[in-house]
Amino acid sequence: MKYLVRSLKYFVALCVLCVIMMGLMLLTGTSQLTAEETLYLMFHSDRFVLLGIAIVALSATYPRFGFMTKRVEGDVEQHRLQIENAFRGAGFRLVKEEDGVLYFRGDGLWKRLTLLFEDEIRVSQYGQWIELEGIRRGVARAWYLLDSYLEMVKRDEKK
Repeated sequence: MKYLVRSLKYFVALCVLCVIMMGLMLLTGTSQLTAEETLYLMFHSDRFVLLGIAIVALSATYPRFGFMTKRVEGDVEQHRLQIENAFRGAGFRLVKEEDGVLYFRGDGLWKRLTLLFEDEIRVSQYGQWIELEGIRRGVARAWYLLDSYLEMVKRDEKK
């Protein structure tokens, strides 16, 4: 069910993006067609059919490649400060903690909107690894920062 909801959200977002782009083209005069001609072609042209197929295909596959799990060596309890700093730097804030699992969400409405409200990132302990699970853009940024912070901690411990 979650997969279907994510696909539908992405479908709507892509449709809105296409409408905005067409509207901007009409407003700026960069379109060679009028609004009526654009609407007519939208439903009677192979190009727009292909655009529709591309939008459906992208939105159907988005949940598969739009979310990820990354791991970095460390301990959630021991490196809590680095985890929170990494997520703060990536634009997320801690919203809850349950059974040793930290949940982060986008910090602010714009951040959450750009992530289609699929902005929850789960941080948990997986053996000797800290596991980050959530939307690819958020996880990748936070993972990169966290990895850098943990490398600095390791270097400081060696001194």
